[in-house]
Amino acid sequence: MTERRNDPYSKAAKRMDYRSRASFKLIQIDDKFKLLKRGAVVADLGAAPGGWLQVAAERVEPKGKVVGVDLQPIEPIEGVETVQGDMRKEETVLDMLEALGGKADVVLSDMSPNISGSYSMDHARSVDLCEHALEFAEKVLRPGGAMVLKIFEGDMMQEFLKRVKSSFKEVKLYGPDASRASSSEIYIIARDFIRK
Repeated sequence: MTERRNDPYSKAAKRMDYRSRASFKLIQIDDKFKLLKRGAVVADLGAAPGGWLQVAAERVEPKGKVVGVDLQPIEPIEGVETVQGDMRKEETVLDMLEALGGKADVVLSDMSPNISGSYSMDHARSVDLCEHALEFAEKVLRPGGAMVLKIFEGDMMQEFLKRVKSSFKEVKLYGPDASRASSSEIYIIARDFIRK
C-alpha cells in the first residue's frame, strides 16, 4: 500500500484523471513506437478499469474507434464501446468482432492471469492469454496492423515469440518505465502484420 501511495505514476494518474497507473505504460509504448494514429480502429483486450481505453481514445480521435473487452464491467468512457466477456470463449470473440464492425489497425492486450504465487504457473497462464490475443489479432488485423501484448517472462516466451514473428515483420520486446520494478512483465510490440 505504501509503495502504491508513493508511486509517481499512481499520483499522476489521479491528477490527470486516468483510471489506472497503467495508462502511462501505454503512453510510453505509443510515444516510442507510434502505433495509435488518428482515425485508427483499436481493440483493447483486458481493458478494465479503462486506463488504456482512455489513452487510445485520446490518440485516435476524432474519427477513430476504440472497443474494449474485459471479464469485469467497465464504467462508460465517452467515445468508447465495451464488451463484457472472456476472450478465451468464442462468443466473446464474436461479440468483439461485431462491435469492431470490420478490421482493426491495432490490437492491445494488457490481459493478466490472476496471480497464484507459483511463478511457473503464472507464466504459463500469461502465455495462454497471449495465445488467445494473438489468435484474435490474426482474425481482425488489417495487413500492416500492429499488436501490443503483455507477457510474463519465462521459459515459454521464446517459443511464443516465434509464433508472433511468423505473423509480423517486426517484433520487439519493451519494458516501459511505468512497469513496477518488481514485475516480470514485458511487452511484445509487433508491427506490420502479414495477412496469411
